[in-house]
Amino acid sequence: MLTSSNDNCRDLMKRRANLRLCRFSVVAVLGLLAAACTTNSGTVASDQAMASDTLDSDAEAEEIGESVELGLQWVEHAAEYRALTRQAYGVATRALPELIADHSWSAMPEQQDAGSLPPAVILDVDETVVSNVGFQLSLKPPFANWKLDEWARNSEATPIEGAREFVEAARALGVSVFFVTNRPCEPRPGISDPCPQRQTTIDDIEEVGIPTDAAHVLLSEERGWTREKLSRRLYIAQNYRVIMLIGDDYGDFVPCTRKKVAAPCTQPGTRASRAAALEKYRDYWGQGWYILPNPMHGSWTTVE
Repeated sequence: MLTSSNDNCRDLMKRRANLRLCRFSVVAVLGLLAAACTTNSGTVASDQAMASDTLDSDAEAEEIGESVELGLQWVEHAAEYRALTRQAYGVATRALPELIADHSWSAMPEQQDAGSLPPAVILDVDETVVSNVGFQLSLKPPFANWKLDEWARNSEATPIEGAREFVEAARALGVSVFFVTNRPCEPRPGISDPCPQRQTTIDDIEEVGIPTDAAHVLLSEERGWTREKLSRRLYIAQNYRVIMLIGDDYGDFVPCTRKKVAAPCTQPGTRASRAAALEKYRDYWGQGWYILPNPMHGSWTTVE
């Protein structure tokens, strides 16, 4: 009886070891697939965050099962995500009166002596005002601008919770609202408009309940602007005191955060430079700068 019991224990331990090895192999394969999807520019082709490197235990690996993109699922379903967007916009809304009244204040470190200018706020669009999780879930890699453009034209925009209420509160207090997006101006066959994406973007913003116009929506690849948003922020700052920046990407706040160098930047962003900027601008986070969560894509996927 003792020998039989020991044999059974050894068999059980062997089966458990094999199961752990199998789970480890699945996670390893997912990691290799993520690496295989990296483009020459260092970005993940689908611009989606892979979850395989976040597993802390065999139990978590078992729960994930097949290749499920946790970042996408979190944005689509988690109450935590919705709570965070409401929190960011709620804090920003409550800060409006103080930042409007303080004429010495600007949310742009580059802006000086702007006290006589009317106040404005700058918001990103995608994952800040409208959610593109539906696009991310349906995307067949690799990512291409035309794919997002086509999807946006044929899909009803989904709002980011808190954005509309914030914009209404800002405008009620006399604050101009600008939208700076890295959706690029690109020609479409059979259309004479050199930037048809602008109207699509305006339509998306209005579909979530925020009226706007072409003068307040600034895209990349127009007027010599690149994907580096600093130039567009400086353009707005010529005529407005920018009291708030709101976005989901580091580049919505900090210049030169991407691996690919774009004017006016002369050096690529790195993990080290981004970490240094986090400290350099530490007093802005939550005080004029309000960042929303985005585990799906962004400039963080491009740096090393």
